[in-house]
Amino acid sequence: MGILEGRKAIVIGASSGVGYGVALRFAQEGADVVAGARRLEKLEALAQEAKDRGFPGRILPVSCDIEKEADLDYLVETCAKALGRIDILAPIAQGGLFDQRDIFHTDLENLLLFYRTGPGYTLQVIQKCLPYMQAQHYGRIITCASGAALTYVENSCAYGMAKAAIINLTRTCAHEFGKFGIVTNCFLPVCASEGFSDPDSPGGKKYLAMMAEAIPVKYFGDAYQDVSLLVAFLASEQAGYINGQVISACGGCMNPV
Repeated sequence: MGILEGRKAIVIGASSGVGYGVALRFAQEGADVVAGARRLEKLEALAQEAKDRGFPGRILPVSCDIEKEADLDYLVETCAKALGRIDILAPIAQGGLFDQRDIFHTDLENLLLFYRTGPGYTLQVIQKCLPYMQAQHYGRIITCASGAALTYVENSCAYGMAKAAIINLTRTCAHEFGKFGIVTNCFLPVCASEGFSDPDSPGGKKYLAMMAEAIPVKYFGDAYQDVSLLVAFLASEQAGYINGQVISACGGCMNPV
């Protein structure tokens, strides 16, 4: 029996990278997952992979644009109605990744793009899931931030600011929701992910090699193999005393506070 057997989850940003790996792991551990992202064909491929691997949990693909509140409403309602409850929320998606800038070129429009598609929608979807979790006196919320929230990362001004806001939101939720049986934690992944590197391009290969050399364990982690195990544990019943924490899966290259 998996550690998420019988649980019902929402994973946002499940069409690629970290979100894909997390949704797949949740299904492997026995959770039924409503997987949200804009690219429905990628979500359908995810659902098929889980089925082909014989994982006990099923994946329900739902097209979702995180900048559209109606889409977030539909995602939450789908989980509540189709699966009967909402036990786990993992809002992993982050927009703006192809428009990262240094501080000299970050304007208000760029900053708000990262906030809308990071802490903004994360706050909205948490608020939408909260009544269901309160009613059952149980919930696991796992947000996604970055080392860029804690230290300088080149050309990541708005991105780092948005991710720092997610950490603050996580700790606010932890204090406000703990009395309802809901714990909230944040993970910081360092792994190959769409939006940061293309492993098939010369530049992407150079970046991946550079990262592997910089990481103490000397390899660049994989979302499913190396990161999703942490998220699955934080989503489990066993994590009920872990609340308001910021935890990295990074091979030792950063130390969150």
